[in-house]
Amino acid sequence: MAAAARLAARGRPLSRPNPAVGCLVVRDGIVVGRGWTRAGGRPHAEAVALAEAGEAARGASVYVTLEPCAHRAGRGPACSDLLVEARPARVVVGQRDPDERTRGRGIERLGAAGIAVALHDCPASRASLAGYLVQAERGRPHVTLKLATSLDGAIATAGGESRWITGPAARAHVHSRRAMADAILVGGGTWRADAPRLDVRLPGLEARSPRRLVLSRSIAAPGVETLPAPAAIAGLEAVQYLYVEGGAGAAAAFLAADLVDRIELYRAPIVIGGGAGAIGDIGLSSLAAAHGRWRLAERRQLGSDTFEAYRRQGQGQPQDGD
Repeated sequence: MAAAARLAARGRPLSRPNPAVGCLVVRDGIVVGRGWTRAGGRPHAEAVALAEAGEAARGASVYVTLEPCAHRAGRGPACSDLLVEARPARVVVGQRDPDERTRGRGIERLGAAGIAVALHDCPASRASLAGYLVQAERGRPHVTLKLATSLDGAIATAGGESRWITGPAARAHVHSRRAMADAILVGGGTWRADAPRLDVRLPGLEARSPRRLVLSRSIAAPGVETLPAPAAIAGLEAVQYLYVEGGAGAAAAFLAADLVDRIELYRAPIVIGGGAGAIGDIGLSSLAAAHGRWRLAERRQLGSDTFEAYRRQGQGQPQDGD
């Protein structure tokens, strides 16, 4: 199932408005079919994997990160019907689909056809579907807050110089993360001071640049959408993953509104002293209230810089990851 979840990442974010799903068909310990949701949401992961497997799917095991859809659409058949036709011995499902058109019906259809079905609440599947699940459960996109700081937590010198705190490996990693997002947002102050391009500049991935958003009530610029407040992200269409890049005011606004699901921190081995802080006041009432909110999900070295990802704690919170 973890391998299927890694396949699902290939569909993000091009699968929008559909979730990025991964599927593996395994027979006698050998993978005979692989699939992930394609651009525009079709074909679905199961359709791709079953087409690759062909007759080998009969009697095989199918691992899919999200419950196979049960609703028929003009763009393609229901995946639960495709699986019934393919006759695998069993289907292992990573997450039940919250979409009311499928919710449980896909699993029921497979069971009624005599196919063994196992619902495996897999953390890897849930992580790969974090944007889709947060949208379904909370009515908003999954929000990642990106910070790039010195060892002493500064994002710029006292004079405002901020390019570049981190090195080329870390900056390339940031662009790969942008390419996984549906939309990217900065605060009005950052937009006025830096006029950031907010695009993807990795060779071959330039077309994966996300929608550009600015947290402001007054800025007007071509190709940029404005949001008056963090809560307005609930009104964004076809956005499952939102990447917030700064600055300190925007970071504080999203944290204060309790809208951050994941923090990605890039830390350079430099000390600035007296520089601009990464996050403004978030209205924290006590130090005790700061504890227990974040858990380390990932750590890696990027050249001389350190990357750490922290996921938000809380019951039912999708465990975001890669």
